[in-house]
Amino acid sequence: MKRRGLLFAAVLLAGAHGASIAADPRYPDWPCAQAKVPEISLPAVWAGPPLDDVGNKWMDDARIRDVVARLAARRTPLEDAERTIAELMTGAKAEKQEKGKLLFAGLFDTLNAQRAAVMSGLERVTRKQREAADKIRADTLALHAVQDAADPDQAKIDELANQLAWQTRIFEDRRRVIQFVCEVPVVIERRLFALGRAIQQGME
Repeated sequence: MKRRGLLFAAVLLAGAHGASIAADPRYPDWPCAQAKVPEISLPAVWAGPPLDDVGNKWMDDARIRDVVARLAARRTPLEDAERTIAELMTGAKAEKQEKGKLLFAGLFDTLNAQRAAVMSGLERVTRKQREAADKIRADTLALHAVQDAADPDQAKIDELANQLAWQTRIFEDRRRVIQFVCEVPVVIERRLFALGRAIQQGME
């Protein structure tokens, strides 16, 4: 009886997952509570001079490229990143303006790409979760069928029950990971905004 209760809970868990995703029909695999915004909007994170003339020029400057890589890494504390920006933003006003535009263009491209990769990974895992939920439901029905047989095969029951318990554990572990990773796109956007603000201050 206890085992049946656990299996029923597994089915409810799988069903709840299916009902909790795809709040926006445009993005059926998006699992997060916050709305999916495919790309960061430049005006939302940058109030400095236009970047229309920059393009990929930042990639041609070895020093800018190196600084972009260091600042884009979330393991780099924001205080250290702001100090690096201040050290870079030296020279005449025109030089600082050029450095600032190149640096932010590089960060915008790099962090937007990081964010897109995280979001793509979330949707990929969500598709796996949907498949796992279907498998849990099917295996639960199969187990019930064996349990309800006229002459139940206890060895088979134990095998299926253990398999189902393992599948449910993996399912729940993934669910917790998804909840954690759902915060990462927001963290990236906030970091980009903070870095953009520091660059703009250095350009003044």
